[in-house]
Amino acid sequence: MHRKVNHNQGTSILPMKKYKLHTFNTTLEIIGINPYVAVPEAILQSIFEDAGKDKGPIPIKGTVNDNPYLQTLVKYAGHWRLYINTLMLKDSPKRIGESLTITVAFDPEERKIDMHPVLAKALTENPDAAAIFETLTPSRQKEIIRYIANLKTEEKVKENTAKAINFLLGKDKFAGRAKP
Repeated sequence: MHRKVNHNQGTSILPMKKYKLHTFNTTLEIIGINPYVAVPEAILQSIFEDAGKDKGPIPIKGTVNDNPYLQTLVKYAGHWRLYINTLMLKDSPKRIGESLTITVAFDPEERKIDMHPVLAKALTENPDAAAIFETLTPSRQKEIIRYIANLKTEEKVKENTAKAINFLLGKDKFAGRAKP
């Protein structure tokens, strides 16, 4: 893997740093409504070294039972957790207690998710919902944007965008949350 570096005299190709891929077996657990796995301490320390930090969300990539994922490692209630959503593992909330094989590595790639045009239009047409959306933390905004962006059909995009707008206005639940 390489990256281009522009210099005044032209462009050169430099090798990108490779980050260690760790593999471990674990059991799927749940906290609240969120399935997760605990990452072993030695692996966490290696990821912290690669990331250059041990605080805040850390972008990672890997596999769950050989299915690739991009995710963020987060610390919640004093413990680092790798949350396993249904994109990573089909029906994950119904699979608590199942043994999983996980690979994980720090992922330095930028993760920008563009807002779906249907959601952007709905926010423009609903200034009250847009105002509430703007007060949300960046991670909560990204959660809504990512949820809508990952839907497979335009029908589901429209249906869930309406739910998201109602959620922002305090009229509906959205993505397992009762309020923004």
